[in-house]
Amino acid sequence: MKYRLLIVPLVILLCFTVSCQNKAEKAELEKVKAQKAAEEQNKQVARDFFAAIDRQDIPKLKDLLAEDFALNDPGSPVPLHADNLFAVIKDHYTAFPDWNHVIEDVTAEGEKVTVRLVQYGTHKSAYMGIPATGNKVHMAALHVGRIVNGKIKEWLAVEDYLGLMTQLGMELKPREANKK
Repeated sequence: MKYRLLIVPLVILLCFTVSCQNKAEKAELEKVKAQKAAEEQNKQVARDFFAAIDRQDIPKLKDLLAEDFALNDPGSPVPLHADNLFAVIKDHYTAFPDWNHVIEDVTAEGEKVTVRLVQYGTHKSAYMGIPATGNKVHMAALHVGRIVNGKIKEWLAVEDYLGLMTQLGMELKPREANKK
């Protein structure tokens, strides 16, 4: 009889302990699910970004970019802000009207998104002083962005411009030594 009286409180204590652990596990699981959903949303924002560029859909791009958006490119001394980006897109698509981005891989962790892609187009008009060649070209790229609350805040574009220029007929040669 004594043991029966001890069993009831032990069973209640065990149920309470399991219940508390279950709540903590559920809360952790919900946190992980929310993080995963945010990362999937950020990956879609990155895909939408390139789709809007390919369509030259400036209103959609404006919707995707944060007010203080900045695009950094290793070849540019200053970041591009939205208005500069739109002008660059217009100029680029004038030279390569069929330019498109083929995304090969998108990964996300927290606010960071990485996109590996290849760009394709046909050189139909002058580009950076190079007259139209009619060449079909491709350019590999790696982009890393930070997306906050569904808006692109920062973007880093690393693109193979040397490869592109070679396909347009430019040659790389050593600099001539300075003559004294």
